[in-house]
Amino acid sequence: MLDVGLIRRDPERVRLSAKRRGLDPAFVDEVLRLDEEYRSALTAAEGAQAEKNRLSAEIGKAVDKAAAARELRPKLDQLAQRLEDLEARVRELAPNERHSPLYELLSQSPNILDDSVPDGSDASKNVVLRTSGEPTKFSFDPLPHWELGERLGILDFPRAAKLSGSRFSILVGPGARLARALTQFFLDRAAAKGYIEVNPPLLVSRDTMWSTGQLSKFADAMFRDDDAELFLVPTAEVPLTALHGGEILAADTLPRKYAAFTPCFRKEAGAAGKDTRGILRQHQFEKVELVWVTAPENSAGALEALTQDAEDLLRELELPYRVVLLCAGDVGFNPAKTYDLEVWVPSSQAYREISSCSNCTDFQSRRAAIRLRRDAKAKPELAHTLNGSGLAIGRTLLAILENFQQADGSVAIPGVLQPYMRAEKISAG
Repeated sequence: MLDVGLIRRDPERVRLSAKRRGLDPAFVDEVLRLDEEYRSALTAAEGAQAEKNRLSAEIGKAVDKAAAARELRPKLDQLAQRLEDLEARVRELAPNERHSPLYELLSQSPNILDDSVPDGSDASKNVVLRTSGEPTKFSFDPLPHWELGERLGILDFPRAAKLSGSRFSILVGPGARLARALTQFFLDRAAAKGYIEVNPPLLVSRDTMWSTGQLSKFADAMFRDDDAELFLVPTAEVPLTALHGGEILAADTLPRKYAAFTPCFRKEAGAAGKDTRGILRQHQFEKVELVWVTAPENSAGALEALTQDAEDLLRELELPYRVVLLCAGDVGFNPAKTYDLEVWVPSSQAYREISSCSNCTDFQSRRAAIRLRRDAKAKPELAHTLNGSGLAIGRTLLAILENFQQADGSVAIPGVLQPYMRAEKISAG
């Protein structure tokens, strides 16, 4: 959620960020108009209250209090009614009142882009920062993971469709064990780097979704129970970020670093007709999510550290990947800056996203009221939140299947996973 104070102080910065995202910056003028109306109503209400207090004090000082009260009562009654009307108008316009027109505008506008985010209208303008490893080359015709998985008997799409419809899969035998091995490997590495593991609810309230910027922007992509007003989490970012909603954290306890493995649920699993085969885009998938809560001055460095934590996993798995800085038109609603990690997928002959690491600055914490206090006498201030996948299980699994497939149809297990799998390869039968 945007800060009305920032728009008041530096409207041109907000306009420029909106233009860089390809959005109409006219909302800035509307915010300023509503803010001026709100502050005028607030000033008038304060003036009416002061006049009411003055008249009440005048009655209190009068020698004949009864006579003074009779004389001033009509004015007091008029002031009381005016004050009631003005206070109602203040509440109607207040930037911190949910559903006020000003609040709605502030909450429906995306975060301010970091100055280091490059210009560009779409993914074609993203900037490749570094690459690790070379695209895998084969001495045979490699198979896409859906064919390879079915031949090995570890992926079952027909039965998944029978159970749930399209965009679902079943992992069987060594396939299921590989997914479990990846999960444990990711969580073990997170723990070694100081992340606290959390097992959060998979159903969260509307307020929780709202506080982390998922509503109303992404409402159509969510699975929900309207009667209970609960949503299946689209990512563990939601409950992990909201953990400290409404709290004031001691600055010396930051950063707070959390990791969670959860299933994730999304109605819109990509564009219609795109990536319909395999497990690249599904309605249900699993990942380990990493979330930071930190002081504002440390969030830029935290983004680099978070991204490095996710990178290290790909490097240990010996998967070819690259790090991409998203351009202005490709950055999501909540982040100010995002790095994508993209893994090489031979069946696509392209790098595909496997993790997004984002600095959301104070955008989520303003909605969720996540604050820090530097010392006992200091005024609370908003914390910064960051999130990233560390990593997506299904996409990592398919990358291993495709990049580590062998000429005999088997799949070699990356060395770091062999102790978890208790096997060196997956073979048919």
